[in-house]
Amino acid sequence: MSKRSDIETKAEAMLTPIAEKFGVRVYDVDYQKEGSDYYLRCYIDKDEGVNIEDCEKVSRCMSDALDKDDFISDAYILEVSSPGLGRALKKDRHLEYSMGEEVEIKTYKPIDETKTKEFVGFLSNFNEETITIEVPVSETELQDMVFDRKDIASIKLTLDF
Repeated sequence: MSKRSDIETKAEAMLTPIAEKFGVRVYDVDYQKEGSDYYLRCYIDKDEGVNIEDCEKVSRCMSDALDKDDFISDAYILEVSSPGLGRALKKDRHLEYSMGEEVEIKTYKPIDETKTKEFVGFLSNFNEETITIEVPVSETELQDMVFDRKDIASIKLTLDF
C-alpha cells in the first residue's frame, strides 16, 4: 500500500465511529497534495443530505482525534464536506447507494460504432468486472449497456436541474 492509501484507510477507520455518532455515514476519504499543500478530505453523507452543522460537528471531533493520534507526518488541511450532487462513484458502496440513479460514464476510449466515450443511463447492476446501465433507446424502452470496469475512466451521478 502507498503512503496515501495508508493514510486514507486509517483516517476512514477513525472517521467511521465519529460519523455514526452524529448520524451520518462516511462516503469517502481522500488525501491529496495540491500545490505545496496536503489536504485530508472527509466526505460524509446521509439520506436527506448533510448540512453545515453536520460537517462542523464531524470536523471538530475528527480534528481532535487526528491531533491525538497524530499519524500523518505532513502538515495538512482537514476538510469535511458533502460529496456533492455530481459525486464520483469510486467504490462499490457508492454504486450500491446509487442503484437506480442516473449516472454518467466516461470511458478511456470509444467503445461503440458511434465513437462516443460518454454514456448516460440508470445504474442497474455491477459486479467485480462490470457495471451495467439502462439507456433509453426510445421514449418507452430501455436497453442494458454493460461496461468492463477496466474501460471506465469515471462514473458519477448526473446533475438534474
